[in-house]
Amino acid sequence: MAPSAPSINSTNSRMATPRPSSYRYKSEKRGMTYNIMLVGQSGLGRRTFLNTLCEREVIAPAEPPNPDTANVADPMRFDTYEVNIEEEGTRISLTVIDTPGFGDGLDNTECFKQLQDYIEAQFDEVLVEESRIKRNRRYRDHRIHTLIYFITPTGHSLRELDIELIKRLGEYVNIIPVIGRADSLTVEELATFKQNVMRDIDYYKLPLYNFCWDESDTEALKENREIMDYTPFSVVTCDEVVDNEYGTVRVRRYPWGSIEIDDEGQCDFALLRYILLNSHIADLINYTEDVLYENYRTKKLEVGGFGDQEADGDEEEDDDEAAVPAKKE
Repeated sequence: MAPSAPSINSTNSRMATPRPSSYRYKSEKRGMTYNIMLVGQSGLGRRTFLNTLCEREVIAPAEPPNPDTANVADPMRFDTYEVNIEEEGTRISLTVIDTPGFGDGLDNTECFKQLQDYIEAQFDEVLVEESRIKRNRRYRDHRIHTLIYFITPTGHSLRELDIELIKRLGEYVNIIPVIGRADSLTVEELATFKQNVMRDIDYYKLPLYNFCWDESDTEALKENREIMDYTPFSVVTCDEVVDNEYGTVRVRRYPWGSIEIDDEGQCDFALLRYILLNSHIADLINYTEDVLYENYRTKKLEVGGFGDQEADGDEEEDDDEAAVPAKKE
């Protein structure tokens, strides 16, 4: 087993030195509200991914399926988990929406619609809140900042299911693709699979999250280009923690050996966790609020006429004021 790699914050890490974020610094005391959605077929490790990401058991192991109904696909549902974590002095109020049942049926058209409707509903809530005369100061923003999409490790390329989901949701949410159960592929197979996936993404022009969207930040541009080279991220997760000569490590054991999931030489999980909860959390939130939501808001007001209704309301208020008789001297 290879020795543990140095911390992802060290100078030997594949990422550059973490850049400062004024958004993050301002949020250190009050905390950050951050929402992640997990999407992928059953068996790709979404449960252990969430537990490993939060470094605690958030979702307990599922009960063994009933053999009599194991061949019947359950409808997709939305399970919400709220976790408070702290990363480098910053409190994060993390909400994770898991989607068990996605892609398990023969016809998954309804799954796509449910996901899109859910994401749009969070945008609509903010749009309604913004239109109020007196806003709720304690309003909790539920917009999805990041969608982690688990790709099945077929070893070939993207499936129609993957292409359709990214096409339909890419304009509403930051999609970051990961290869679930990456340990089922050899090193050579994994490298080839990553190349095939990226070739399909380029060919179909699939709208994934672009880490280099802010080209004005020249200091971070090189770092972000390096991160793009690791897309899709290979993910191996586990529930086991052991002590060795390098300290406490998280491992996944096999009859023939083990994988240290925080070792960057063995999988991309440590890098991905650092991106999601540290270096790029502010970018993901800002892009959701300033680009994705604003694009949705513009289309909604143009097509839905919400702005006209708001304007009519203002006119009615003006008419009411005009109808009030002047006070007699």
